[in-house]
Amino acid sequence: MTVNELALACGFEAVYLPDGEREVGGAYAGDLLSWVMGRASADDVFITIMTNINVVAVASLADVACVVFAEDVTVPQDVLDAAGRKEINLLKSHVPMFETCVAVGRCLK
Repeated sequence: MTVNELALACGFEAVYLPDGEREVGGAYAGDLLSWVMGRASADDVFITIMTNINVVAVASLADVACVVFAEDVTVPQDVLDAAGRKEINLLKSHVPMFETCVAVGRCLK
């Protein structure tokens, strides 16, 4: 499944998609960024409610396929700018974190 297909299947809003054809291999949800950095795998969907610039840094270091911001959070411009520099796919979910995780799990089966 690609990031584009995941967004469509789960009803996520595309915030920034420089590589929507990137394949998704799994998922990891978390808000403690140091924890995510050590546990998320390459090609994962990284689900979070954190919206600071460090999310993009962690996504880049972990080489995730995309970040999904849950809970309809607002993504600040500095995060969008950083994602643009690092070419990180960003999606947005309008439902709570748990429901976002369930949706991703169902889509990846």
